[in-house]
Amino acid sequence: MHPARLDSPHRSRSRAPLTAALALTSLLLLVLVAVRWRPLTDLDSDIADGLHRSAVAEPGLTRANRILTDWVWDPWTMRALCAVVVLVLVWRLRNWALAGWIAATCLLGTLVQQGLKAAVDRPRPVWPDPVDSAHYAAFPSGHAMTAVVVCGLLLWLLRRCGAGHALRRTAQAVAVVSVLGVGLTRLWLGVHWPSDVLGGWLLGALTVTVSTAAYERWNGLNSRP
Repeated sequence: MHPARLDSPHRSRSRAPLTAALALTSLLLLVLVAVRWRPLTDLDSDIADGLHRSAVAEPGLTRANRILTDWVWDPWTMRALCAVVVLVLVWRLRNWALAGWIAATCLLGTLVQQGLKAAVDRPRPVWPDPVDSAHYAAFPSGHAMTAVVVCGLLLWLLRRCGAGHALRRTAQAVAVVSVLGVGLTRLWLGVHWPSDVLGGWLLGALTVTVSTAAYERWNGLNSRP
């Protein structure tokens, strides 16, 4: 793979509407969750109740969801994958700046996630017959946000490094399945409200968009003669 120049001013400007849309949507959802907006909480409860009844009635499928959420799509699994990529960037490509930027973005995502959990302090769903348990506050979903951050960064890296079309398409398919799948496992297991997962997705996408745009701008400025 050969690095490709993806840091043109036009590309950075074209990303501005997406960044603004993600920021506004994330902020709106955050406010609605923080003030416990009744229509949102009612919708969350209706969806969560239906999924929990299904989870109790389907123990085999519930067990599979626990394996996926605890091992395959666990935040620490995602962070380990990110750490491997950082090591490859350092040892094979000698790109310390890009490796550091990826690591810093993952750390930033974790800090934002934990900070919002503490600030909003949203209770998790409580069931008389739980099928799983989770700690800390509910909003945003750490599993969902971490999956989006890591998958988004890896897709950006593949494009930036000029990966082949087949590899990029395969990676995109795996990323979509992982991001959607981890969100669904958290809902199926009854440890998050739907808006928690949506918030994780939005905030993860915002983190990736801002970070990659900032890197491309910084790299473009530094590469000028």
